[in-house]
Amino acid sequence: MSIALLILWLLMVSIQLIFILFVYSRTAFHRQSHRSSSDSQPGVSIVVCARNELENLTELLPLLNDQQYPDFEVLIMDDRSTDGTRSFLENDIGNLNHVRFIRIDKEHEHVTPKKYALTIALKKVRYPTVLLTDADCRPASTNWLAGMSNCFNNPGKEIVLGFSPYEYRPGFLNLLIRSETLFTAVQYISLALAGRPYMGVGRNLAYRTQLFFANRGFYSHINVVGGDDDLFMNEVATGRNTAVCLDPDTVTWSKPKETWAEWRLQKQRHLNVGKYYKPGHKFRLAVLTGSYVLSWLLALIVGLVVLGYELRHRSFTGNEWLFLQLGTGAFVFRLLAFWGIVGRISYRLGQTIHWAIMPFIDLLLAIYYGLMGMKTLVTKRKKRLYWK
Repeated sequence: MSIALLILWLLMVSIQLIFILFVYSRTAFHRQSHRSSSDSQPGVSIVVCARNELENLTELLPLLNDQQYPDFEVLIMDDRSTDGTRSFLENDIGNLNHVRFIRIDKEHEHVTPKKYALTIALKKVRYPTVLLTDADCRPASTNWLAGMSNCFNNPGKEIVLGFSPYEYRPGFLNLLIRSETLFTAVQYISLALAGRPYMGVGRNLAYRTQLFFANRGFYSHINVVGGDDDLFMNEVATGRNTAVCLDPDTVTWSKPKETWAEWRLQKQRHLNVGKYYKPGHKFRLAVLTGSYVLSWLLALIVGLVVLGYELRHRSFTGNEWLFLQLGTGAFVFRLLAFWGIVGRISYRLGQTIHWAIMPFIDLLLAIYYGLMGMKTLVTKRKKRLYWK
């Protein structure tokens, strides 16, 4: 057996252990601050950009209007909807005293529709802090706004990252969606707690409008579909100005895609955005993902080689045996550490994945990231993407 193969395997597993024990553990054992008082709760504007979301808005708006917070508004940006949304907003929200809306009637060539809608919203909001979510999201409680807002009480914080898992549905696709969403949150929340924030999720994200305009908003990626959340955060988020909120009351549950075609389109948008990340962030994520996939792939290769040795009744040399023991021990420890730490994070973040199946999810995600990595190497004809 090649010593180089065993050393490479041990190296990949060791990198994974560093991430799990020293980065992911920050989320697993983070103590959430709960500073709040009636005097330290400034006004907040909840912003929802929606296009043809009538059914979702009829469910969402009462939940937003009923948030337990002293001073807030809900601003709906109706982007050229043709499903009756305009009539609903004009005639049926009179009893929702916190809700108002702005209608957008045309698309503009120089900017993607959602970024245009959100930019207009940030110019028209009444308060200097905005809390973003989507029409197909549902806050976990009436304390969602208060919990997210409280994180701004820490000195110097201009951004609050929240978590938005997907609802349970039967089937393998839903399990994959929920697992990938959880692990994405494990990464961006943990790295933010480590002082290296690189993205946020627009389904549950808050920031100061001053930060937006001081950095020219979406100017640097204005024609990129998507990125109104993660690309903007990639530009402006720092270890000093970013807080995270892990309070279960501040989760926003999202409706998942229910067909493989819809999900593939969503992932295509995400991959298209990721290539615009800062070089340092792309390198860190490449190391994280690459070591994840290779630790499992090399484990399979080493296992096949060991099986071949046994079938041919070959014995290991002293060095081979030493590195095989080290690699196997480190890999088993990595499995247990992932199970314990990511399982605890799932428990903290709404139990989106049951801890008992976490070893299977570990393998599933390794296969998923491996296949997605291969997909990015394949050049395909570019298609125009839409935010809705």
